Amino acid sequence: MKGWLAGALTMTLAVGEAYGEGPPSSPLDATLKSSDGESAPLSKWRGKPVILFYEDKDSTRLNLALKEELFERGKKHGLLESAWVVAVANLEKFNFFPARQIALSYVRDEEKKVGVPILVDLDGTLGGKPWALPKKTSTVMLLDATGAVVYSYSGRLEEAERKTFFTALSRLVGVDLGAEEALP
Repeated sequence: MKGWLAGALTMTLAVGEAYGEGPPSSPLDATLKSSDGESAPLSKWRGKPVILFYEDKDSTRLNLALKEELFERGKKHGLLESAWVVAVANLEKFNFFPARQIALSYVRDEEKKVGVPILVDLDGTLGGKPWALPKKTSTVMLLDATGAVVYSYSGRLEEAERKTFFTALSRLVGVDLGAEEALP
């Protein structure tokens, strides 16, 4: 899978009483690293909605069904360029010699396989304030074009939660993505 979602590796904030309701939060930013060690501020991806996956090594398959469904719906609706997908690997527990180099090499190999860049969080930046994301699971977050959080969920998104995700994403891209049956 290349393009919009392409095997993205991979926050819990609900806006309003129901997910996706009410005004978005204030824009958030953080500076992470590319797998080559270059600084990568998340604000680099402003201007379009952002689908952010934040995962540790044991959680990369937890939301595989969502990733596949997202790619298929994006492809079907011609929306593969309508949003950024930002994958972030939580490598905090590997931030020591020689594990750091081994983990970064693995991430670079994964980037080549899936055709998308994967940012790395070596210092637990997204686990700290203001993000406060769980470090040992998969977190899926939607940010609007300004970087404000409009949806966030940590853990496996089951069918009902995937519908909520697609409703929020539909608002961001201006196309109803929720009308289809969820994939298994």
